[in-house]
This record gives sequence, structure tokens and C-alpha cells, in this order.
Amino acid sequence: MVCFRLFPVPGSGLVLVCLVLGAVRSYALELNLTDSGKATCLYAKWQMNFTVRYETTNKTYKTVTISDRGTVTYNGSICGDDQNGPKIAVQFGPGFSWIANFSKAASTYSIDSISFSYNTGDNTTFPDAEDKGILTVDEFLAIKIPLNDLFRCNSLSTLEKNDVVQHYWDVLVQAFVQNGTVSTNEFLCDEDKTSTVAPTIHTTVPSPTTTPTPKEKPEAGTYSVNNGNDTCLLATMGLQLNITQDKVASVININPNTTHSTGSCHSHTALLRLNSSTIKYLDFVFAVKNENRFYLKEVNVSMYLVNGSVFSIANNNLSYWDAPLGSSYMCNKEQTVSVSGAFQINTFDLRVQPFNVTQGKYSTAEECSADSDLNFLIPVAVGVALGFLIIVVFISYMIGRRKSRTGYQSV
Repeated sequence: MVCFRLFPVPGSGLVLVCLVLGAVRSYALELNLTDSGKATCLYAKWQMNFTVRYETTNKTYKTVTISDRGTVTYNGSICGDDQNGPKIAVQFGPGFSWIANFSKAASTYSIDSISFSYNTGDNTTFPDAEDKGILTVDEFLAIKIPLNDLFRCNSLSTLEKNDVVQHYWDVLVQAFVQNGTVSTNEFLCDEDKTSTVAPTIHTTVPSPTTTPTPKEKPEAGTYSVNNGNDTCLLATMGLQLNITQDKVASVININPNTTHSTGSCHSHTALLRLNSSTIKYLDFVFAVKNENRFYLKEVNVSMYLVNGSVFSIANNNLSYWDAPLGSSYMCNKEQTVSVSGAFQINTFDLRVQPFNVTQGKYSTAEECSADSDLNFLIPVAVGVALGFLIIVVFISYMIGRRKSRTGYQSV
């Protein structure tokens, strides 16, 4: 945990900010803001990342994930006063910033709005952007929370506007902290009330029950994501995780009966998130390319290992499970998604459709090359077998005919 002590801002005391750094490519942030009396006035801890779709100089579109740009500052974060409400302000590079605004009523306080700014003139993040400049996306939320309650939302929350998708999870926040003490009373978001999300662990990590290393084929599970009353993502697959940590390799089969799915669907991105008692999250992020095909672009995982340690890996530059929009991708044979040298996922009996699901059913499938090769070999094998049978019958006929002629020769 890296801590930064910032200069005092008018009307408040020193700001102590701690940035938790991990292997997962996201901003994992914790802010404890104090007033002039050094009492906590605002507390927040959350994870977030951003996906931006932009036009390139050759008139195509690309998608980039902004998740860890290095040094973070918090200039402009304030406790609030009679004229201005509390505010969290985060900067992570020239032209990249994030702001959350709060307000107060008689018995509640609100998360009023979130503002995210990004700089397409940054050649590292947007090397081939057609339009250069700073763009801002404003989202008005009006999330009301009882005064002196700590707001918690472990579930994934997604905001999409103007080609920008914002992801938030493991959120803890309390504005207008009373008497300098963060409340122990929690107010849960609606998603946490209706789903079984593994709670955030703040102290020691419990060791899960030790299980033997499985070698058998994992059971296939069916997972889905809903957008309102409609199913927007379907996935059926058996999952086997191959993990290497400290030169120790382990194989873990995911049990679909104890695994839960959440996620989100948007016009150009879709997310399937799996979690269980030992998996904090296993994310499959899909994207659209060339306006007519989809593919698996990103995998993020954070989970507890048998020894109690937390294993976290992310890769947002993948290219698997490619298929046309309006269809599903299918591969019955074993496939391997190589996320990193330390983490691979073996899939079995896979079928997935992250876009354009109609009436909750899969569309026509595009098969992987391994299945296509198998389908090609079956008729070839049948043809060879029939050919061999014809040859055997023909040879038997010729031998029988020759013997028949021999029996009628003159003595």
C-alpha cells in the first residue's frame, strides 16, 4: 500500500490517500479525507476502470481500456461547506481525471454525479486517434443513502455514455462522516441485495478448504446476463483454471453449481463476471471489431488459493472466440485461453453469445477450427471404411467366381 500526504486545502486538513497496487489492471483506491480538526469527513474505497471506443485516422474504430496509468493525484478533493458539497477528485495523467460530487438532505446524503475526462491527444493511450483533445462524460446518479450509513456495493456497476463504459466494483463510501468515525452501519446497493457477491475482505484472508488437484474434465455450466427483463449474454462452458504461483502449479475445476454470474451488456462491449466463495471475480470481457464481429478481448481474475493468498491477473489484449455478430461461438473440444504465463483457462463444451441474443436462445453457431476438423474427418473416415468394404466384397466375389469356374473344367 503506497500512501501520499497532500498539502492542506482551504477548509480542510491534510489529505491522506492510499493507493493499493495489485496485479489486476484497475484503479484500486482508498481515500480518507479529514477536516481542519483532523477528523475524518469523507471515506471512500473503490475499484474502477474505463473502456473508450474511438475513431482512428484510417476511419476504423478501436477500443482501449484505461485501467492503470501510473501516478495518481487527488487535487481538489474537499470535505464540503455551506456553499459546496463534498467532492472526490482524482487525476491520473495530463487530461485524465475523475470527479464524484455529493450533496446532503435532511436525513440522507446523495452521490449526485460522476464526471470522467480523457485525453485523446495522449499518444500512448490513443496513438492513432482521428480527433485530438480532452473529452468529458457526465453521469447524473442521485443515489440516496441514509445519513451516517456507509454505502457498500461489491457488485459490478456499469455506466455507458458517448462511447465510454465505466466499471465500478468493491465500492465503500461515506460522505458527511459524523464525529470523525466511519459508520459500521452499511447501506447496500440493489445489486448486492439480490445477488450473492463474495464480501470484500479487509483483514486476514480465510483459507478455503483444501481439495485434491482435479484432472477430470470439468462440468459445463450455463451462465447468463440480463438487461432488464431480457437476456443479453449467454455462455455455456466447462472451466479449468491452470495457475502457477511461486513455481507451484495447480489445476482448479470450476463448479457451476456454486458459481454465480453477473455482468453487463452494451453496444460494443459485454461483460460476464463469475464469482464464488473462493473466486472474488473471473471476468470475461467481449468487444466488437470492424462493426461485424465479436471476440474475447479481456480476462481478469482475483481469487483465493489453497494457502490463503490472493492470486490476481489481468490481460486486456486477448483475441479469442472470434465470430460474426448475430451468431454464437462454439467449440466442443478443449481450448486454452492463455491469459499470462502464470494463468491459463482450459474450456470444454464451450458456446458463447455476448451480443444480439434473441428470445434468450443461442443463434446459429460458428464452430472453432478444432470442431470443424473433426466434422470433416468423420465423413472421410466413413468414406474410407465404405471404400474398403467395397474392395473386400469385390475381392470375395472374384475369388468365388474363380472357384465356380474351376468346378466345371473337363476331366
